[in-house]
Amino acid sequence: MIGYYAHHQGSGHLTRLQSIAGALDEPVWGLSSAPAPEGWGSGWTQLARDDDPDPEHLVRSGDPTAHGALHWVPRGHSGLARRAAEITAWVVEQQPRLVVVDVSVEVALLVRLAGVPTVVVAMPGDRRDRAHRLAYDTADALLAPWPRGTHDTAWPREWTAKAWFVGGISRFDHLTPGQPAPSPRSQGGSVLVLWGAGGRNTSAAELEAAKAATPSWTWVERSPGVPSDIPLWDELQRADVVVTHAGQNAVAEVAAARRPAVVVAQPRPFDEQVATARQLEAHEVAVGCESWPAADAWPGLLRHAVERGGAGWARWSTGQGASVAAAHLGTAGLPVGASA
Repeated sequence: MIGYYAHHQGSGHLTRLQSIAGALDEPVWGLSSAPAPEGWGSGWTQLARDDDPDPEHLVRSGDPTAHGALHWVPRGHSGLARRAAEITAWVVEQQPRLVVVDVSVEVALLVRLAGVPTVVVAMPGDRRDRAHRLAYDTADALLAPWPRGTHDTAWPREWTAKAWFVGGISRFDHLTPGQPAPSPRSQGGSVLVLWGAGGRNTSAAELEAAKAATPSWTWVERSPGVPSDIPLWDELQRADVVVTHAGQNAVAEVAAARRPAVVVAQPRPFDEQVATARQLEAHEVAVGCESWPAADAWPGLLRHAVERGGAGWARWSTGQGASVAAAHLGTAGLPVGASA
């Protein structure tokens, strides 16, 4: 049995867990501060929260980084202690073959201290701080959901040597894009705007200004707070251009649909989304922006996205990311000559 820790922030970690678990031939036990996703049919441990009731107060009073060596271990927090006890008890009771950690330095270290091999999901941005180095150095493998030569260019050699570069992982990878990219002559069309559950700093006024600056385009906004009766895959296929934040899950879903896109970074720790937007632009996969552009830039950005098209997403995502990850996990953590 494989354990899989999924961070509760946003929805991308849980979505990736479901995609990889669905491709595996052995049971997967989920661990998270979030409840089990709808339809989850395997074991699940909902962990105590370590950030309530007031994370800002914990930052001010609890030395949450242990003098910079870790990311989140606030002093005197009972939830943190319960969480560690729950994970350790689960290891003793379930005896997992390995644990995928997506993502938490502290969980990766705790599990490895309990003698369990870890596969750490690598994240975009500069992760060479002390805490990330601990998690990445002690991992048996690094699962990189992007193509080789993008976010890993500044990595130390030992990280690259044990990394699995599987490309983007999307819940839509089993589907086939059905609509061709629009003609480069198009001067208007439909824009699908995607926001995630992890928060944003782009205001409604900025979005309205972009719409006003592009009167020949019809904009539709989708987010956890603005749902639709139309399946997201269908909306992606209908869009002439997708405007999305640069979270890994959203990027992987646009990649699976092969749609022309403008990818706009939102503020995240370690410049995670900025790094993704830069790489997409540098590799000419999509139009990448490090922050929300001024209103008068949008006509040119949408035109540029149409001209660039969606075919470049094949360089980011093969459509086999989850199955390739599952194939690696099938033998990871096993002695030479053993089988899953």
